Formats: sequence, C-alpha cells, structure tokens
Amino acid sequence: MAREGSVAALHSGIGPVVARTLLAELPELGTLDRQQVAALAGVAPLNQDSGQHRGPRRIWGGRAPVRTALYMAAVSAIRCNPTIRALYTRLRATGKPAKVALVAGMRKLLTIANAMLRDATPWTPSQAVAP
Repeated sequence: MAREGSVAALHSGIGPVVARTLLAELPELGTLDRQQVAALAGVAPLNQDSGQHRGPRRIWGGRAPVRTALYMAAVSAIRCNPTIRALYTRLRATGKPAKVALVAGMRKLLTIANAMLRDATPWTPSQAVAP
C-alpha cells in the first residue's frame, strides 16, 4: 500500500485507478530505467525501417492496459499538471501534432512515476520542472 500511495501522490493526472493499474500491470516500475519502462509500457517510439526504407516512428506493443490508463492520465495532466502542460504546449508550439505531444506527456508521467518509486520520494512539482 505504501507504493500505491507514493504513485497516487502525483495528484494532477495520476489518480487511484491509474496508480493501481501501473502497480498491477507494471510490477517492474521503479526498477528499470526510463527507456526500458517506456518500451515495456508501449510508449516508446519504435521504427518501421526495412533496408533503405525509413518508415515512421510509432508507439505499439507493450502493455495495452498501462498505455490506456496513461492516455487518460495524460489528458487530465495536460489540463491540471503544470509540468505536463508546459511540455505539451512547448511541443505544440514547435509544430508537433497533438497526439505526439500527448504521447510525450504519457511518457513523462510514466518516467516521473518510475523515478518516484525508485527513489521513494513524494511528488514535488518544483523538482519535475526542467531548468
């Protein structure tokens, strides 16, 4: 229950349902690095290359329930969490499509939750904002 409380402390975006989904579907959360946990959740861009053809990067694979929960958490976080909102608006201002910016928010939420569990620290918005 202590792990659940620390993940749910990410008050803006991750609520009790998403926290429980992350802990149930990603028991490795807190033990992997950010690239590994993003790939495991299915929010890492994977290439579609073959020979000299360079295809688009897409997210796929991973654990669908985690990706679904992170999607709704990111939609909420864009409205309520200043860190995720700043990331989203910065990416949209540089011309990224809305869905790409939303997936970046999903990955950022997952990375923050992973670091919180790894370091056993509560959510503090001042630490999450990039300098």
